[in-house]
Amino acid sequence: MSQTENQDAIPAEQVPFGAATTVAFGVLAVAASDYLLFVQRPGINLFIWTLVVAACIVGSCGRSVGPQRLFWPAAGVLVAALPLVEAPSLPGWLSALFGLSILALACGDLLPGRLTGLPEILLRYGLLAPVRLLQDVARAFRSQWWVGVMPRAMQGIVVWLVPVLFGIVFLSLFGMANPVIEQTLRRFTPETALALLDPGRMFFWLFAAALVWPLLAPRLLRRSQLAAVTSKPAEQKASVLFGEAAITRSLIVFNALFAVQTLLDVAYLWGGMALPEGMTYAEYAHRGAYPLVATALLAAGFVLAAMREGGPGEKSGLIRVLVYAWIGQNVLLCLSSMLRLKLYVETYLLTEMRIAAGLWMALVALGLILILVRILQHRSNAWLVTANLTALGIVLYVCAFVDFAAVIARYNVEQSAELGGGGVALDLDYVWRLGPDAIPALDVYIARVEGAEARMEAARTRAHLATSFARRSDGWRGWSFRDARLQDYLLQHPQVATSPQSDNN
Repeated sequence: MSQTENQDAIPAEQVPFGAATTVAFGVLAVAASDYLLFVQRPGINLFIWTLVVAACIVGSCGRSVGPQRLFWPAAGVLVAALPLVEAPSLPGWLSALFGLSILALACGDLLPGRLTGLPEILLRYGLLAPVRLLQDVARAFRSQWWVGVMPRAMQGIVVWLVPVLFGIVFLSLFGMANPVIEQTLRRFTPETALALLDPGRMFFWLFAAALVWPLLAPRLLRRSQLAAVTSKPAEQKASVLFGEAAITRSLIVFNALFAVQTLLDVAYLWGGMALPEGMTYAEYAHRGAYPLVATALLAAGFVLAAMREGGPGEKSGLIRVLVYAWIGQNVLLCLSSMLRLKLYVETYLLTEMRIAAGLWMALVALGLILILVRILQHRSNAWLVTANLTALGIVLYVCAFVDFAAVIARYNVEQSAELGGGGVALDLDYVWRLGPDAIPALDVYIARVEGAEARMEAARTRAHLATSFARRSDGWRGWSFRDARLQDYLLQHPQVATSPQSDNN
Protein backbone atom coordinates (compact mmCIF):
# COMPACT_ATOMS: atom_id res chain seq x y z
CA MET A 1 0.00 0.00 0.00
CA SER A 2 1.44 3.38 -1.01
CA GLN A 3 1.64 6.35 1.29
CA THR A 4 -1.11 8.00 -0.76
CA GLU A 5 -3.52 5.23 0.17
CA ASN A 6 -2.78 5.06 3.87
CA GLN A 7 -2.29 8.80 4.43
CA ASP A 8 -5.55 9.11 6.35
CA ALA A 9 -4.52 6.31 8.70
CA ILE A 10 -1.47 8.16 10.04
CA PRO A 11 -2.25 10.09 13.23
CA ALA A 12 -0.91 13.63 13.09
CA GLU A 13 0.76 13.27 16.46
CA GLN A 14 2.89 10.37 15.26
CA VAL A 15 4.36 12.30 12.32
CA PRO A 16 7.82 13.54 13.36
CA PHE A 17 9.05 17.06 12.85
CA GLY A 18 11.57 15.80 10.32
CA ALA A 19 14.86 14.00 10.15
CA ALA A 20 18.06 15.93 10.68
CA THR A 21 18.86 15.51 7.00
CA THR A 22 15.61 17.13 5.95
CA VAL A 23 16.16 20.03 8.35
CA ALA A 24 19.71 20.46 7.06
CA PHE A 25 18.51 20.61 3.47
CA GLY A 26 15.83 23.07 4.56
CA VAL A 27 18.49 25.37 6.02
CA LEU A 28 20.47 25.02 2.79
CA ALA A 29 17.39 25.95 0.72
CA VAL A 30 16.71 29.01 2.89
CA ALA A 31 20.38 30.09 2.60
CA ALA A 32 20.17 29.70 -1.18
CA SER A 33 16.97 31.76 -1.19
CA ASP A 34 18.73 34.52 0.73
CA TYR A 35 21.73 34.55 -1.60
CA LEU A 36 19.78 34.30 -4.84
CA LEU A 37 16.53 36.18 -4.20
CA PHE A 38 16.72 38.62 -1.28
CA VAL A 39 16.56 42.23 -2.60
CA GLN A 40 17.55 40.96 -6.04
CA ARG A 41 15.85 41.72 -9.33
CA PRO A 42 14.11 38.61 -10.69
CA GLY A 43 15.99 36.89 -13.48
CA ILE A 44 18.04 33.75 -13.93
CA ASN A 45 18.21 33.57 -10.13
CA LEU A 46 14.66 32.16 -10.08
CA PHE A 47 15.69 29.32 -12.40
CA ILE A 48 18.80 28.55 -10.33
CA TRP A 49 16.75 28.69 -7.12
CA THR A 50 14.33 26.14 -8.57
CA LEU A 51 17.17 23.76 -9.40
CA VAL A 52 18.74 24.19 -5.95
CA VAL A 53 15.44 23.45 -4.21
CA ALA A 54 14.91 20.45 -6.49
CA ALA A 55 18.34 19.13 -5.48
CA CYS A 56 17.42 19.65 -1.81
CA ILE A 57 14.17 17.73 -2.32
CA VAL A 58 16.02 14.81 -3.88
CA GLY A 59 18.66 14.95 -1.15
CA SER A 60 16.05 14.91 1.61
CA CYS A 61 14.53 11.74 0.13
CA GLY A 62 17.65 9.75 0.94
CA ARG A 63 17.19 6.16 -0.15
CA SER A 64 13.48 5.98 0.55
CA VAL A 65 12.66 6.36 -3.14
CA GLY A 66 14.68 4.79 -5.93
CA PRO A 67 16.49 7.01 -8.47
CA GLN A 68 14.49 5.53 -11.34
CA ARG A 69 11.24 6.83 -9.80
CA LEU A 70 12.66 10.33 -9.40
CA PHE A 71 14.21 10.68 -12.86
CA TRP A 72 11.09 11.85 -14.70
CA PRO A 73 9.82 14.15 -11.90
CA ALA A 74 13.31 15.71 -11.67
CA ALA A 75 13.43 16.14 -15.45
CA GLY A 76 9.96 17.66 -15.23
CA VAL A 77 11.26 20.34 -12.85
CA LEU A 78 13.85 21.34 -15.44
CA VAL A 79 11.23 21.58 -18.18
CA ALA A 80 8.77 23.42 -15.91
CA ALA A 81 11.41 25.99 -14.94
CA LEU A 82 12.61 26.72 -18.49
CA PRO A 83 10.29 29.75 -18.88
CA LEU A 84 12.26 31.44 -16.08
CA VAL A 85 15.35 31.36 -18.30
CA GLU A 86 13.49 33.28 -21.00
CA ALA A 87 12.22 35.91 -18.54
CA PRO A 88 10.78 36.05 -15.01
CA SER A 89 6.98 35.95 -15.05
CA LEU A 90 4.09 34.82 -12.91
CA PRO A 91 3.16 31.94 -15.26
CA GLY A 92 6.79 30.80 -15.29
CA TRP A 93 6.98 30.96 -11.50
CA LEU A 94 3.77 28.96 -11.15
CA SER A 95 5.10 26.40 -13.63
CA ALA A 96 8.31 26.01 -11.61
CA LEU A 97 6.38 25.59 -8.35
CA PHE A 98 4.18 22.98 -10.00
CA GLY A 99 7.26 21.02 -11.10
CA LEU A 100 8.73 21.22 -7.59
CA SER A 101 5.43 20.06 -6.08
CA ILE A 102 5.29 17.01 -8.35
CA LEU A 103 8.89 16.15 -7.42
CA ALA A 104 8.10 16.55 -3.71
CA LEU A 105 5.04 14.32 -4.00
CA ALA A 106 7.11 11.73 -5.87
CA CYS A 107 9.73 11.79 -3.10
CA GLY A 108 7.00 11.31 -0.52
CA ASP A 109 5.41 8.47 -2.52
CA LEU A 110 2.22 10.50 -2.66
CA LEU A 111 1.58 10.58 -6.40
CA PRO A 112 -1.62 8.81 -7.47
CA GLY A 113 -1.62 5.82 -9.76
CA ARG A 114 -3.78 7.63 -12.35
CA LEU A 115 -3.53 11.12 -13.78
CA THR A 116 -7.18 11.82 -12.93
CA GLY A 117 -6.31 11.51 -9.25
CA LEU A 118 -3.66 14.24 -9.42
CA PRO A 119 -5.97 17.28 -8.97
CA GLU A 120 -7.29 15.90 -5.66
CA ILE A 121 -3.75 15.16 -4.44
CA LEU A 122 -2.57 18.65 -5.41
CA LEU A 123 -5.60 20.18 -3.67
CA ARG A 124 -4.97 18.28 -0.45
CA TYR A 125 -1.28 19.12 -0.66
CA GLY A 126 -1.82 22.80 -1.45
CA LEU A 127 -4.39 23.39 1.27
CA LEU A 128 -2.07 22.03 3.93
CA ALA A 129 1.20 23.51 2.60
CA PRO A 130 0.85 27.12 3.92
CA VAL A 131 0.60 25.97 7.56
CA ARG A 132 2.89 22.95 7.42
CA LEU A 133 5.93 24.63 8.97
CA LEU A 134 3.92 26.09 11.83
CA GLN A 135 2.13 22.80 12.46
CA ASP A 136 5.33 20.73 12.48
CA VAL A 137 7.17 23.13 14.79
CA ALA A 138 4.24 23.16 17.23
CA ARG A 139 3.96 19.37 17.07
CA ALA A 140 7.67 18.97 17.69
CA PHE A 141 7.57 21.08 20.85
CA ARG A 142 4.40 19.39 22.09
CA SER A 143 6.14 16.05 21.81
CA GLN A 144 9.12 17.44 23.80
CA TRP A 145 11.59 16.31 21.21
CA TRP A 146 14.16 18.66 22.70
CA VAL A 147 14.39 16.52 25.88
CA GLY A 148 16.33 13.87 24.00
CA VAL A 149 17.94 16.21 21.49
CA MET A 150 19.56 18.70 23.87
CA PRO A 151 22.07 16.28 25.48
CA ARG A 152 23.17 15.10 22.04
CA ALA A 153 23.36 18.70 20.85
CA MET A 154 25.58 19.69 23.78
CA GLN A 155 27.80 16.70 23.12
CA GLY A 156 28.07 17.75 19.50
CA ILE A 157 29.02 21.30 20.48
CA VAL A 158 31.78 20.01 22.77
CA VAL A 159 33.10 17.74 20.03
CA TRP A 160 33.34 20.68 17.63
CA LEU A 161 34.75 23.13 20.18
CA VAL A 162 38.42 22.24 19.70
CA PRO A 163 38.33 22.06 15.86
CA VAL A 164 36.53 25.40 15.61
CA LEU A 165 38.87 27.22 18.01
CA PHE A 166 42.02 25.91 16.37
CA GLY A 167 40.51 26.52 12.95
CA ILE A 168 40.00 30.19 13.83
CA VAL A 169 43.61 30.45 14.99
CA PHE A 170 44.95 28.86 11.83
CA LEU A 171 42.71 31.02 9.65
CA SER A 172 44.03 34.14 11.39
CA LEU A 173 47.64 33.06 10.78
CA PHE A 174 46.87 32.32 7.13
CA GLY A 175 45.33 35.78 6.86
CA MET A 176 48.56 37.32 8.08
CA ALA A 177 50.53 35.33 5.52
CA ASN A 178 48.17 35.60 2.55
CA PRO A 179 46.80 39.02 1.47
CA VAL A 180 43.93 37.43 -0.47
CA ILE A 181 42.66 35.65 2.65
CA GLU A 182 43.21 38.83 4.65
CA GLN A 183 41.02 40.88 2.28
CA THR A 184 38.32 38.22 2.44
CA LEU A 185 38.35 38.18 6.24
CA ARG A 186 38.07 41.96 6.40
CA ARG A 187 34.73 41.76 4.67
CA PHE A 188 33.25 39.95 7.68
CA THR A 189 32.80 42.89 10.02
CA PRO A 190 30.35 43.40 12.91
CA GLU A 191 28.25 45.50 10.51
CA THR A 192 28.01 42.49 8.20
CA ALA A 193 26.74 40.32 11.03
CA LEU A 194 24.20 42.96 12.08
CA ALA A 195 22.96 43.18 8.49
CA LEU A 196 21.91 39.54 8.74
CA LEU A 197 19.67 40.45 11.70
CA ASP A 198 17.69 42.96 9.64
CA PRO A 199 13.96 42.43 10.39
CA GLY A 200 13.11 42.43 6.71
CA ARG A 201 15.71 39.77 6.03
CA MET A 202 14.54 37.62 8.92
CA PHE A 203 10.96 37.86 7.67
CA PHE A 204 12.20 36.74 4.26
CA TRP A 205 13.91 33.75 5.90
CA LEU A 206 10.63 32.77 7.56
CA PHE A 207 8.77 33.13 4.27
CA ALA A 208 11.38 31.04 2.44
CA ALA A 209 11.28 28.38 5.16
CA ALA A 210 7.48 28.22 4.98
CA LEU A 211 7.75 27.86 1.20
CA VAL A 212 10.39 25.12 1.02
CA TRP A 213 9.44 23.04 4.06
CA PRO A 214 6.29 21.50 2.49
CA LEU A 215 8.44 20.61 -0.52
CA LEU A 216 11.02 18.83 1.62
CA ALA A 217 8.51 17.08 3.91
CA PRO A 218 5.29 16.73 1.89
CA ARG A 219 2.03 15.70 3.52
CA LEU A 220 -1.61 15.70 2.44
CA LEU A 221 -4.72 17.02 4.06
CA ARG A 222 -6.88 14.15 5.26
CA ARG A 223 -9.75 13.18 3.03
CA SER A 224 -12.11 13.39 5.98
CA GLN A 225 -11.13 17.05 6.49
CA LEU A 226 -11.52 17.80 2.80
CA ALA A 227 -14.95 16.18 2.71
CA ALA A 228 -16.10 18.27 5.70
CA VAL A 229 -16.78 21.23 3.42
CA THR A 230 -19.81 19.40 1.95
CA SER A 231 -22.92 18.87 4.01
CA LYS A 232 -26.12 16.87 3.68
CA PRO A 233 -28.38 19.95 3.78
CA ALA A 234 -26.56 21.30 0.74
CA GLU A 235 -27.13 18.00 -1.06
CA GLN A 236 -30.81 18.03 -0.13
CA LYS A 237 -31.23 21.58 -1.48
CA ALA A 238 -29.47 20.56 -4.68
CA SER A 239 -31.85 17.62 -5.13
CA VAL A 240 -34.85 19.99 -4.83
CA LEU A 241 -33.51 22.83 -6.92
CA PHE A 242 -32.08 20.55 -9.60
CA GLY A 243 -34.80 17.96 -9.90
CA GLU A 244 -35.91 16.61 -13.27
CA ALA A 245 -38.82 19.02 -13.66
CA ALA A 246 -36.80 22.10 -12.70
CA ILE A 247 -33.90 21.15 -14.97
CA THR A 248 -36.15 20.46 -17.97
CA ARG A 249 -38.01 23.77 -17.66
CA SER A 250 -34.78 25.67 -17.07
CA LEU A 251 -33.12 24.23 -20.16
CA ILE A 252 -36.14 25.05 -22.34
CA VAL A 253 -36.11 28.68 -21.14
CA PHE A 254 -32.32 28.97 -21.40
CA ASN A 255 -32.19 27.54 -24.92
CA ALA A 256 -34.86 30.01 -26.05
CA LEU A 257 -33.04 32.99 -24.56
CA PHE A 258 -29.68 31.90 -25.91
CA ALA A 259 -31.18 31.32 -29.35
CA VAL A 260 -32.19 35.00 -29.52
CA GLN A 261 -28.69 36.12 -28.60
CA THR A 262 -27.10 33.64 -30.99
CA LEU A 263 -29.31 34.75 -33.92
CA LEU A 264 -28.47 38.41 -33.25
CA ASP A 265 -24.75 37.65 -33.21
CA VAL A 266 -25.04 35.61 -36.40
CA ALA A 267 -26.86 38.48 -38.09
CA TYR A 268 -24.69 41.37 -36.93
CA LEU A 269 -21.25 39.81 -36.43
CA TRP A 270 -21.12 36.93 -38.87
CA GLY A 271 -23.67 38.02 -41.48
CA GLY A 272 -22.66 41.68 -41.76
CA MET A 273 -26.16 43.03 -41.09
CA ALA A 274 -26.28 46.80 -40.55
CA LEU A 275 -26.38 47.88 -36.91
CA PRO A 276 -28.93 50.37 -35.55
CA GLU A 277 -28.21 54.00 -36.35
CA GLY A 278 -25.51 55.55 -34.17
CA MET A 279 -23.97 52.24 -33.08
CA THR A 280 -20.59 51.04 -34.35
CA TYR A 281 -19.32 47.47 -34.53
CA ALA A 282 -16.66 48.34 -31.96
CA GLU A 283 -19.31 49.53 -29.49
CA TYR A 284 -21.44 46.44 -30.15
CA ALA A 285 -18.41 44.23 -29.62
CA HIS A 286 -17.17 45.98 -26.47
CA ARG A 287 -20.50 45.88 -24.64
CA GLY A 288 -20.90 42.14 -25.07
CA ALA A 289 -17.47 40.50 -24.85
CA TYR A 290 -17.02 40.19 -21.10
CA PRO A 291 -20.66 39.64 -19.97
CA LEU A 292 -21.02 36.81 -22.48
CA VAL A 293 -18.00 35.01 -21.03
CA ALA A 294 -19.55 35.30 -17.55
CA THR A 295 -22.77 33.91 -19.04
CA ALA A 296 -20.92 30.93 -20.48
CA LEU A 297 -19.29 30.24 -17.11
CA LEU A 298 -22.65 30.25 -15.35
CA ALA A 299 -23.99 27.96 -18.05
CA ALA A 300 -21.13 25.52 -17.54
CA GLY A 301 -21.83 25.42 -13.81
CA PHE A 302 -25.51 24.73 -14.42
CA VAL A 303 -24.69 21.92 -16.86
CA LEU A 304 -22.42 20.27 -14.31
CA ALA A 305 -25.16 20.48 -11.70
CA ALA A 306 -27.78 19.17 -14.11
CA MET A 307 -25.62 16.30 -15.37
CA ARG A 308 -24.12 15.34 -12.02
CA GLU A 309 -23.41 11.68 -11.44
CA GLY A 310 -26.59 9.86 -10.48
CA GLY A 311 -28.74 12.94 -11.18
CA PRO A 312 -31.88 13.15 -13.32
CA GLY A 313 -29.89 14.44 -16.28
CA GLU A 314 -28.27 11.06 -16.76
CA LYS A 315 -31.65 9.29 -16.95
CA SER A 316 -33.74 11.66 -19.05
CA GLY A 317 -33.22 11.63 -22.81
CA LEU A 318 -34.98 15.00 -23.19
CA ILE A 319 -32.65 16.65 -20.70
CA ARG A 320 -29.62 15.26 -22.52
CA VAL A 321 -30.82 16.65 -25.86
CA LEU A 322 -31.52 20.06 -24.31
CA VAL A 323 -28.09 20.04 -22.65
CA TYR A 324 -26.38 19.22 -25.97
CA ALA A 325 -28.20 22.09 -27.68
CA TRP A 326 -27.36 24.51 -24.87
CA ILE A 327 -23.67 23.57 -24.82
CA GLY A 328 -23.55 24.12 -28.58
CA GLN A 329 -25.10 27.56 -28.17
CA ASN A 330 -22.64 28.41 -25.41
CA VAL A 331 -19.71 27.42 -27.61
CA LEU A 332 -21.09 29.73 -30.33
CA LEU A 333 -21.47 32.38 -27.62
CA CYS A 334 -17.77 32.11 -26.76
CA LEU A 335 -16.81 32.27 -30.43
CA SER A 336 -18.98 35.37 -30.82
CA SER A 337 -17.28 36.90 -27.78
CA MET A 338 -13.90 36.27 -29.36
CA LEU A 339 -15.08 37.89 -32.60
CA ARG A 340 -16.46 40.83 -30.62
CA LEU A 341 -13.09 41.23 -28.93
CA LYS A 342 -11.31 41.07 -32.30
CA LEU A 343 -13.51 43.82 -33.73
CA TYR A 344 -12.93 45.98 -30.67
CA VAL A 345 -9.17 45.47 -30.72
CA GLU A 346 -8.97 46.37 -34.40
CA THR A 347 -10.34 49.81 -33.52
CA TYR A 348 -9.08 50.48 -29.99
CA LEU A 349 -5.84 48.48 -30.21
CA LEU A 350 -4.44 45.79 -27.95
CA THR A 351 -3.80 45.65 -24.20
CA GLU A 352 -2.66 42.97 -21.80
CA MET A 353 -6.17 42.64 -20.36
CA ARG A 354 -7.64 42.12 -23.83
CA ILE A 355 -5.15 39.36 -24.57
CA ALA A 356 -6.02 37.74 -21.24
CA ALA A 357 -9.72 38.04 -22.08
CA GLY A 358 -9.18 36.34 -25.46
CA LEU A 359 -7.29 33.46 -23.88
CA TRP A 360 -9.94 33.11 -21.19
CA MET A 361 -12.69 32.98 -23.80
CA ALA A 362 -10.85 30.22 -25.64
CA LEU A 363 -10.43 28.25 -22.41
CA VAL A 364 -14.11 28.63 -21.56
CA ALA A 365 -15.08 27.36 -25.02
CA LEU A 366 -12.72 24.41 -24.64
CA GLY A 367 -14.15 23.70 -21.19
CA LEU A 368 -17.66 23.56 -22.62
CA ILE A 369 -16.52 21.15 -25.33
CA LEU A 370 -14.86 18.98 -22.67
CA ILE A 371 -18.14 18.95 -20.72
CA LEU A 372 -19.85 17.66 -23.86
CA VAL A 373 -17.16 14.98 -24.27
CA ARG A 374 -17.58 13.99 -20.63
CA ILE A 375 -21.34 13.50 -21.10
CA LEU A 376 -21.05 11.62 -24.40
CA GLN A 377 -18.26 9.31 -23.23
CA HIS A 378 -19.59 8.92 -19.67
CA ARG A 379 -16.40 10.27 -18.14
CA SER A 380 -16.03 11.16 -14.48
CA ASN A 381 -15.85 14.64 -12.98
CA ALA A 382 -12.23 13.87 -12.04
CA TRP A 383 -11.48 13.41 -15.75
CA LEU A 384 -13.16 16.73 -16.55
CA VAL A 385 -11.21 18.62 -13.90
CA THR A 386 -7.93 17.02 -15.00
CA ALA A 387 -8.56 17.86 -18.66
CA ASN A 388 -9.38 21.50 -17.89
CA LEU A 389 -6.38 21.93 -15.60
CA THR A 390 -4.15 20.37 -18.24
CA ALA A 391 -5.40 22.85 -20.83
CA LEU A 392 -4.91 25.74 -18.40
CA GLY A 393 -1.40 24.55 -17.56
CA ILE A 394 -0.41 24.29 -21.23
CA VAL A 395 -1.71 27.81 -21.92
CA LEU A 396 0.13 29.30 -18.95
CA TYR A 397 3.34 27.46 -19.86
CA VAL A 398 3.27 28.72 -23.45
CA CYS A 399 2.39 32.25 -22.31
CA ALA A 400 5.46 32.28 -20.07
CA PHE A 401 7.65 32.23 -23.20
CA VAL A 402 5.76 35.02 -25.00
CA ASP A 403 6.94 38.63 -24.73
CA PHE A 404 3.46 40.14 -24.57
CA ALA A 405 4.78 43.69 -24.14
CA ALA A 406 6.64 43.46 -27.46
CA VAL A 407 3.69 41.79 -29.19
CA ILE A 408 1.24 44.44 -27.97
CA ALA A 409 3.54 47.32 -28.86
CA ARG A 410 4.19 45.99 -32.37
CA TYR A 411 0.48 45.37 -33.05
CA ASN A 412 -0.55 48.81 -31.75
CA VAL A 413 2.11 50.52 -33.87
CA GLU A 414 1.11 48.69 -37.05
CA GLN A 415 -2.61 49.23 -36.38
CA SER A 416 -2.34 52.87 -35.24
CA ALA A 417 -4.08 55.65 -37.16
CA GLU A 418 -0.76 57.43 -37.72
CA LEU A 419 0.53 54.51 -39.79
CA GLY A 420 -2.77 53.95 -41.59
CA GLY A 421 -3.71 50.81 -39.71
CA GLY A 422 -7.37 51.63 -39.14
CA GLY A 423 -7.18 51.95 -35.36
CA VAL A 424 -7.08 54.90 -33.01
CA ALA A 425 -3.98 57.00 -32.40
CA LEU A 426 -1.10 55.29 -30.63
CA ASP A 427 -1.22 55.79 -26.85
CA LEU A 428 2.41 56.54 -26.02
CA ASP A 429 1.64 56.61 -22.29
CA TYR A 430 0.47 53.00 -22.49
CA VAL A 431 3.50 52.08 -24.60
CA TRP A 432 5.68 53.57 -21.88
CA ARG A 433 3.89 51.44 -19.27
CA LEU A 434 4.68 48.32 -21.32
CA GLY A 435 8.35 48.84 -20.50
CA PRO A 436 11.62 48.63 -22.45
CA ASP A 437 10.44 45.61 -24.45
CA ALA A 438 8.39 48.06 -26.52
CA ILE A 439 11.51 49.86 -27.83
CA PRO A 440 11.84 47.90 -31.13
CA ALA A 441 8.20 48.65 -31.98
CA LEU A 442 8.71 52.31 -31.09
CA ASP A 443 11.65 52.45 -33.52
CA VAL A 444 9.33 51.27 -36.30
CA TYR A 445 6.82 53.95 -35.33
CA ILE A 446 9.47 56.70 -35.24
CA ALA A 447 10.81 55.70 -38.65
CA ARG A 448 7.38 55.71 -40.36
CA VAL A 449 5.23 58.29 -38.58
CA GLU A 450 4.59 61.61 -40.29
CA GLY A 451 4.96 64.85 -38.40
CA ALA A 452 7.94 66.13 -36.44
CA GLU A 453 5.97 66.57 -33.21
CA ALA A 454 4.69 62.97 -33.12
CA ARG A 455 8.17 61.70 -34.00
CA MET A 456 9.86 63.73 -31.25
CA GLU A 457 7.31 62.65 -28.61
CA ALA A 458 7.86 59.02 -29.52
CA ALA A 459 11.62 59.54 -29.44
CA ARG A 460 11.38 60.96 -25.91
CA THR A 461 9.36 57.94 -24.81
CA ARG A 462 11.96 55.70 -26.38
CA ALA A 463 14.78 57.53 -24.61
CA HIS A 464 13.05 57.19 -21.23
CA LEU A 465 12.55 53.45 -21.76
CA ALA A 466 16.17 52.97 -22.85
CA THR A 467 17.36 54.90 -19.79
CA SER A 468 15.23 52.83 -17.41
CA PHE A 469 16.57 49.65 -19.00
CA ALA A 470 20.17 50.85 -18.65
CA ARG A 471 19.60 51.61 -14.96
CA ARG A 472 18.66 48.05 -14.21
CA SER A 473 21.11 46.09 -12.13
CA ASP A 474 23.69 44.37 -14.30
CA GLY A 475 24.25 41.60 -11.74
CA TRP A 476 24.14 38.04 -12.99
CA ARG A 477 21.12 37.20 -10.84
CA GLY A 478 18.85 39.47 -12.89
CA TRP A 479 19.98 38.13 -16.29
CA SER A 480 17.44 36.66 -18.72
CA PHE A 481 17.41 35.75 -22.40
CA ARG A 482 14.79 38.41 -23.09
CA ASP A 483 16.88 41.17 -21.54
CA ALA A 484 19.99 39.89 -23.29
CA ARG A 485 18.23 40.10 -26.67
CA LEU A 486 17.05 43.63 -25.93
CA GLN A 487 20.56 44.60 -24.82
CA ASP A 488 21.98 43.36 -28.11
CA TYR A 489 19.30 45.30 -30.00
CA LEU A 490 20.12 48.53 -28.15
CA LEU A 491 23.82 48.07 -28.84
CA GLN A 492 23.02 47.81 -32.55
CA HIS A 493 20.46 50.65 -32.43
CA PRO A 494 21.69 53.07 -29.74
CA GLN A 495 19.73 55.98 -31.23
CA VAL A 496 16.99 56.53 -33.78
CA ALA A 497 16.78 59.23 -36.39
CA THR A 498 14.08 61.81 -35.74
CA SER A 499 14.51 63.94 -38.85
CA PRO A 500 12.03 63.79 -41.73
CA GLN A 501 14.67 62.06 -43.86
CA SER A 502 14.17 58.96 -41.73
CA ASP A 503 10.94 58.31 -43.60
CA ASN A 504 12.97 57.39 -46.66
CA ASN A 505 15.23 54.91 -44.83
